[in-house]
Amino acid sequence: MDHAALERRARDLATAGGRRILGIAGPPGAGKSTLAGRLAAALGPELAVVVPMDGFHLAGAELLRLGRADRKGAPDTFDAAGYAALLRRLRQPAEAGVVYAPAFDRSLEEPVAGSIACRPEVPLVITEGNYLLYEAGEWGAVAPLLDEVWFLAPDDALRVRRLTDRHVRHGKDPAYAADWVARSDEANARLVAAGRRKADLVLE
Repeated sequence: MDHAALERRARDLATAGGRRILGIAGPPGAGKSTLAGRLAAALGPELAVVVPMDGFHLAGAELLRLGRADRKGAPDTFDAAGYAALLRRLRQPAEAGVVYAPAFDRSLEEPVAGSIACRPEVPLVITEGNYLLYEAGEWGAVAPLLDEVWFLAPDDALRVRRLTDRHVRHGKDPAYAADWVARSDEANARLVAAGRRKADLVLE
């Protein structure tokens, strides 16, 4: 399915009436944030806003306290319950008014609270992240809050190369970046893969 067809499908959701939430899931490096951004740009700010799951990363200091900093990006390094609570608020725009969502600053490698204003009159929220279809623990509350979920499944070799390059761009040594992808990101990718069968649309 080409980008024009995806844009039409997203626009149909945005104009279906009421608030809709479109989820874009997939493994690390699949291109989720790129697709979400392109869809939002095509629809315009009156129709769509992007709310990334990555805004619910636990802060670095908390990951150190919990002993999880060496596997940042794993399911238990996020505030999954907080993410689900935000999605519930976003489903009731008339009651919630403007909802402020957190973003994730890759230059800082930290979440930043109150970064994204979700106005009640904007009909489509596009949320993207690894674990939208993950069922364990608090993550199981997420999928029922989404009207539609697309799963990105690019070629694994391309995805891994792109992911490694991204880590390098954000300051990691190339050897360290390659090790992190092989050890941490790919372990998470295997967890995410199980959600593919539950997606409304799989994009290969």
